[in-house]
Amino acid sequence: MKLKIFWQEDCPHCPPAKKLGKELEKEGVEVRYYNVKTLEGLTEASFYSVLSTPGIIIVDDDEEEIAGWRGTTPTKEEIYRYLNESE
Repeated sequence: MKLKIFWQEDCPHCPPAKKLGKELEKEGVEVRYYNVKTLEGLTEASFYSVLSTPGIIIVDDDEEEIAGWRGTTPTKEEIYRYLNESE
């Protein structure tokens, strides 16, 4: 399982999402960051239908979406609810 965080520079709501990602990384969660202003980030965001930032997607080992938040940042507890269910 891993977390994908979609963000952009001019997004006022993205810093909390990135901060959450850094906290989860320290706890051993694999986190990948995608700037939607880059080709790679936009391509990945399109694949997961992320139309607003921040976007946070939990995917399984096959890159299938388990849970997602678009335009909002979930709490750490909400993230762990899904991470713990899949173990």
